[in-house]
Amino acid sequence: MFEIGYSLRAARERQGIGLPEAELATKIRVKYIRALEEEDFAALPAGTYARGFLRTYADYLGLDGEIYVDEYATRFHNAEWDDEPRSPRSRQRRPRRERTLERRAVVLVLAGVVVVTALVFVAWRFGNAPSSVPALDKNHKPAAGLVLRGVRGGTFVVVRRNSKAGRLLFSGTLTPGHVEHFSGTRFYVAPRKQPCVRITHSPGVTLLGG
Repeated sequence: MFEIGYSLRAARERQGIGLPEAELATKIRVKYIRALEEEDFAALPAGTYARGFLRTYADYLGLDGEIYVDEYATRFHNAEWDDEPRSPRSRQRRPRRERTLERRAVVLVLAGVVVVTALVFVAWRFGNAPSSVPALDKNHKPAAGLVLRGVRGGTFVVVRRNSKAGRLLFSGTLTPGHVEHFSGTRFYVAPRKQPCVRITHSPGVTLLGG
């Protein structure tokens, strides 16, 4: 058994996908995406919708939607499940051992993500370096990029690639000490309160403001 909601949220955050971007891509309303990530299945319209939303959202995140639907059915089995037409993939059930191994692999991958995230946080929180950017060798040429750091109470910020209509890279509140890094050479950056965020970037980076 694995945590359905936690693994979905971890996969989305690992890819830097915001809730509005996920809603636009999957046609699933944000409140239902939150319900899936919080395992609040009672907030969804019905069991059939829950399974459809779960399969669609998991596939969108690059996960195996059928594994998540199977896990949901195991934990929240009801009469609607018996009457729902199965997809061709569902009718051709894989051996139980194969499905069990896949679930264990998902759990191990998620555990690895948690461990790496914890190590990065500890290194950032307790490191002795005066800056989050390590000293570079004088012959090393840094990659172009953008760094946002929250200051003075924080503010809501939107970052997109290339232009205001470009792909959403970040949408959320930057609190004091919160740092976000982005690679690339052209960005659209729109902080709600300009003094509450410190923006630094590499030479050659172009910034557009909202």
